[in-house]
Amino acid sequence: MKIDDREPNQSRAEPGAHYVTPLLKDVADQAATADTTSTISAEVISAIKKNAVMTMTACEDLAGLNANLVDIGHELGALAPCCTSTAWIVWNHLILFHHFSGLFGPDHQDFLKSIVTNGHLITQGVGPGTAVTGTRKNGSVLVDGVTAFATGCRYSDWTGVAFIENGKKDLQFTLVDTHNPKVRVDPTWNAMSVRASATDHVYVDNIDVPAEHIVTWPMKDRETYRDSNRKMIHQRYRDCWTALGSMLMGVMASKLAGTCLDEITRDSRDRVAVFGVKWADRPLVQVNLGRARALVNAAADTAYAALEETDDRIANRVNPTEEFYLRQMLAGMQAILFCDEAMNLMQRVLGAHGLQRTSKFERRFRDFQAIPLHIIPHVDRVSEQSGKNALGIETDNPY
Repeated sequence: MKIDDREPNQSRAEPGAHYVTPLLKDVADQAATADTTSTISAEVISAIKKNAVMTMTACEDLAGLNANLVDIGHELGALAPCCTSTAWIVWNHLILFHHFSGLFGPDHQDFLKSIVTNGHLITQGVGPGTAVTGTRKNGSVLVDGVTAFATGCRYSDWTGVAFIENGKKDLQFTLVDTHNPKVRVDPTWNAMSVRASATDHVYVDNIDVPAEHIVTWPMKDRETYRDSNRKMIHQRYRDCWTALGSMLMGVMASKLAGTCLDEITRDSRDRVAVFGVKWADRPLVQVNLGRARALVNAAADTAYAALEETDDRIANRVNPTEEFYLRQMLAGMQAILFCDEAMNLMQRVLGAHGLQRTSKFERRFRDFQAIPLHIIPHVDRVSEQSGKNALGIETDNPY
């Protein structure tokens, strides 16, 4: 959208979605139930799997849309305020497909393409508590153990499993069919936020994986992908998946916070506060909401600027560097921090009214809390690595 077409108070988050637009009403209608039951509607999951949004990070050679990152941001930004759990699942799928495409590479192109053409949803569990081993036997590997924080695994078709193989020093990786009867999902995600994202534990019981579907997962894989001598399916996969995740999470945060702000300023104007004073006439309500608007706009502009830069660099086939990577990570991190402050300002002006379970704000406020705490854009992790780089100290974070 050109700047001349934008209203003065609109940020870059405003243009909206294209592919998920027909789904938004159904996604929003089931959001409260999904929050209560910790499960996204089966109809919504089915509709998402059939939607083109699932193929946006797949390049043409993998039967995908090869969409630019700005457009992906619009799709996720539209989903986030409707049901943050649903947006979280789609976000996770898109960045993980990017991750798997870079990790598996051209030798597994047909397999990756089959995931796209079959409309399969993918996940990955590598959080604290993950413990998986692999034993090579007769041209295959028996994979056994548990993965943790496998976002959306109860809805998925494939899940990524990192494991230690007997006799190998480096971490190994494969994809496991979640429909295999030897896969069990334990619903352990009993959280206050994005409850239906179903970030659960997954147990794999000596599953036989063909040896050709096993790849080595280098700890600092982003450095491996930057190497011009490494063959990649597409230039886009040279960028780190966690960096894309950080920027896109910044977009989701800005749209979630922006929607809350729009609803508050529209729907609460006639509200009466203590002693009959009109709520909207209170100076600090005006000040805090004005500040929130500045923060939300800055968040969207920060995240989208980094996405645009990345799109331009990929189009020009310029390989990323550690400085590019940190720029992406910091943009997502800072956008989220802006939104965190904005959400707290909105909670302040709503007071106890904003704590009521009947309000959309209460659910969205809870859902938002998971975003700045996610390990990918976490302020402590990202800031430390950026500070090391600025001081000429080698960054040591593996992702």
